[in-house]
Amino acid sequence: MRPSSVAHEIARGACAEVSMVTGRSRAKMPSQTKKSSKKGHKLTKAQRARQQQEEEERKLREEEDARLQAERQEQERLRREQKEREVRRLELKDEERRDGELEELRLLLQENQEKVTRWRSEAAETAKWERYMRCDGTPDLTERRHVNTYISLWRDDPEVNISQVLQQCSCALQLTEELEVLLEEVSDPEEAEKLQESFVNLQEIIHLKLNLAAEEILKAANKNIDPETENMQTVITDDNVTLCLWANLRKRMRFKGFHFEKAGLSFELPKSLAVKDVAIGILHTRYDHLSVLARMTHKATHESGSSSPMRSKGLGGVASSVLEKKEILKVESDETQSTPGSEDGKSTESLQSSKTTSGSLESRRSHILTQMEMIEDNSHLTESRLTEMGSDEVVDLLKYSPLGGVFYYGVFHLPPQAHLIVDSGLKAFPYTAETSSSDDSEAPSDPHVGVSVTLPDWARFLKTPKVALWDAAGTRWVGGVMDLTYQETEAKVSFRMPSFRPFVLMQETYANLPFQSWELRALSDNSALFSISGALLHLSITVQENLCMLQSDQRKGLAHILGRWMSRAALQRAMTKAGLHIFVNEHTDRYVHTCRKNPTTEHAAYQQMALLASACAFSWSKWNTQCGDEHLVMQVCEHLPPTAVPAGRWSLYLLGAQRVQRLEATENSETFSLDHHPDSEFHSTLVHMLRDTMSPDGAARTRESGYRFVEAVQSLLCSTRPLRFSS
Repeated sequence: MRPSSVAHEIARGACAEVSMVTGRSRAKMPSQTKKSSKKGHKLTKAQRARQQQEEEERKLREEEDARLQAERQEQERLRREQKEREVRRLELKDEERRDGELEELRLLLQENQEKVTRWRSEAAETAKWERYMRCDGTPDLTERRHVNTYISLWRDDPEVNISQVLQQCSCALQLTEELEVLLEEVSDPEEAEKLQESFVNLQEIIHLKLNLAAEEILKAANKNIDPETENMQTVITDDNVTLCLWANLRKRMRFKGFHFEKAGLSFELPKSLAVKDVAIGILHTRYDHLSVLARMTHKATHESGSSSPMRSKGLGGVASSVLEKKEILKVESDETQSTPGSEDGKSTESLQSSKTTSGSLESRRSHILTQMEMIEDNSHLTESRLTEMGSDEVVDLLKYSPLGGVFYYGVFHLPPQAHLIVDSGLKAFPYTAETSSSDDSEAPSDPHVGVSVTLPDWARFLKTPKVALWDAAGTRWVGGVMDLTYQETEAKVSFRMPSFRPFVLMQETYANLPFQSWELRALSDNSALFSISGALLHLSITVQENLCMLQSDQRKGLAHILGRWMSRAALQRAMTKAGLHIFVNEHTDRYVHTCRKNPTTEHAAYQQMALLASACAFSWSKWNTQCGDEHLVMQVCEHLPPTAVPAGRWSLYLLGAQRVQRLEATENSETFSLDHHPDSEFHSTLVHMLRDTMSPDGAARTRESGYRFVEAVQSLLCSTRPLRFSS
C-alpha cells in the first residue's frame, strides 16, 4: 500500500473515532450541544456591519449629547454671569441714587406730617372754642376741676324723673366718649390719670342716677298694675339704655317668669322668690363701662407688679383708687343701715328737706347702692359656688371682646308702696341658688336664675356668643353660666346662672382674622377703596379726603354705621362696638398665627402706599408668606379709573429694607423666584420704583395727593396691617 493511502486511511480512522466520541457526547448532553452550536454560529458580514454602524452611531450620539450639555452649561454660565453683571450694574446704579431717593422720601413724609400736625392742632383749638361758645354747661374735660364741679352739681340735683334722668345721662355719656378719645391721644401719664379718674367718676354718677330713677318707678308700682298679670312691668328705652322693671305684687307660687316683648328680654324667677316682695330690674346699656374698668384695673396691677390694685400708679391706677373710695362709702352705708331705728328718722328728715336743700341728696345717697355696688354686695355669696363649679375662669379680654352692651340683671327688695315714702334706697335682695336650695324646705327643682336675650340689632355676631358674668370683687368678667342655648334663626340666647349679676355677650376678638385677601385701589383724586375678605366676612372702606365710610353686602347688625362718613378713628370705634374686629394691636400676634414681617419695612410700605393711593392699586399676594421675614411681596399696578383692576394688569413687587424690585414671577407662577423683571431697575423706595413707569396723569395724581387723604390711608393700613395679618 502506498504511503499516501496509509496516511489517508489513518486520517479516516481518526475522523471516525472523533465522530463516535462526538456522537456519544451528543447522546449524553443534547442541550449543551445545542448551545454550543448557537455559540459557534458566525455573524454575516451584513450583521457585523450593522452592529458596527449602531455602535458608531451610539458613540456619536453620546458625543453630541455631551457637546450639547457642555454648550448648555456654558450658556447657562454666561447667562448667570451676565445676570450677575446686570444685577451688579443695577445695584451700583441704585447705590448712586439711594441717598437722593431716601432724602426725597423723607422730606415728602415730613412735609405731610407737619401739615397733619398743624391741621390737628387747629381742629382741636376750633373744637375747644366751639365748646366754649356753646355755653351748655358741659365741662372742659381737660380740666379736672370743671369735671368735678359738673359731677357735684348733677349729684345734688334732686331730679329723679326717668325722662329727665335719661337726657342727663345722654349728655354725660357724650362726655365719656370724648374722654375715651382723649385717652387714646394723651401721652403724659399724669394727664391720663386725671382723665381716667374723670371717666370713672362720670360712669359712677350715671349708674347712680339711673338707679334713683328706677327706685322712683318701683315706689309707685301699685299705681301701675297690669290688669292681665296683676303685677307691674314697664320698659323704658332711649338711644343708650333699655330699662326693664317688674314688681312682684301678686306673689303667685306658680309664677315662672316674664317676657319684656318690647326689649326682647325674658327672665325666669325661682320658686323661692315667687312669693317674696321683690322687684326684677334688667338695665341694658349700649355702652360697656365695666370692661373698661376691668382693663384699667388689671393693666395697673400688671404694671405695678403688685397683687393689690390699690397700690398701683400710673395708667389705670386711678380705677382702683376710685373702687377703694366706693368700698369705703359702701361700708359706711352698711353701718348706717344696721343701726336700729335710725333709718326711718333720717330718711324722713331727708324727704322733708330735699325740696329746699341739696344736702338731702347726699344723705339719701348714703343709703343707695349703685348698680356696681349692688353687684359687689352679692359677689361674695356666689364666689364659693363658682369655684365649686370650676367656672371662675377669668375671661381673657384680649381674646374675647364684649359685644352688644352690658345687661345689669338684679333682684331688689320691693320699695314700700305708701303715700309717705321712706327713703331707704333700692336695696339688693341677697339671693343665690346655693342659699335658696338650703333655705327652701320645698327644695325647688331648679333654683338657678334663668334669662333669655334677643341679640341686639346693632351688633354683628360672627359666631355663637359666649356669656360672661361680672365679678365686682375682682373687677373682671368670669364664666359661670349653665344650659346655654343659641337659637340662630331667632337670634336669641338663653342660659341660667347661680345668682343675679350683670352679664355680657362676647365673641372672639379675632374671629375674622387672618385676612384671606385684601385690595387697595384708587377711585379718583384723594379717594380710594380698601377691601378686605376676612375669615367670616367681606367688607370695604371708602376713603375720601380724611373721612372713611364702611360698605358691606351684609347689613345685619351694621345698618347704623353703613354709609356714614366719619374719621378713621371714629370708624374703628364704631366697627369695634358693632363686632367688626379687623383692627389689630400689639397683642394680636398672640392669637392670630401668620407670617412674621420686619415691622420697620412693613411700616415704610404703608407710608409709601398711602402716598401712591390716588393712582395705584395694591393687592394681596400668596407669595408674601414665602418670601421670608425681611421681605414683603404684593401685587401692584397703576390704575386710574374707578373700576375693578383687570387680572392681567398686576405685577409682583418685592420690598426689602435696602431696595424695591419688580419680580419676573407672577401670581400664577408655579414656584416663587427672586429674579427681577428684565425690563425693570432697582430703587430704594417704592415711590420711585412705581414713578419710573407711571403715566404722566398717574404721576400728577400722586404729587397732588392731599395730606389729609394720605394720612387717612396710612392710618387705615397701619391699624389693619394687611401685609402682616393675611394668610
